[in-house]
Amino acid sequence: MSKLYWALWPSFLVAGVVEFLFFLIVNPQELYLFGEPTQFSPIATYTIGFFCFWGICAASSMATCFFQSSTPASLIVARMNRTKDNTARLDRRADPGDFSAAGRCGVPPG
Repeated sequence: MSKLYWALWPSFLVAGVVEFLFFLIVNPQELYLFGEPTQFSPIATYTIGFFCFWGICAASSMATCFFQSSTPASLIVARMNRTKDNTARLDRRADPGDFSAAGRCGVPPG
């Protein structure tokens, strides 16, 4: 349930900003729907626009939460361990007298 709040609250804020910027440029009385001018009042157009923008932003935020949680933590830990093992192997293969090796920065060992 908390992920739902994590998705809806930021998307609410972004939808407000996007609506402000959109209707700063577009006059709600000049909008067309299926080739016909809209018959909604400006307040109704602002409300419909806000909920449309909020829905788009919420879908984006929920997709982000879904993709973050779809990778199990054990896979992330395994990847990190493999990276650490590869780095350790590379450090062991480096010549101790070669100060240009990655991670040495020109400082002699010891």
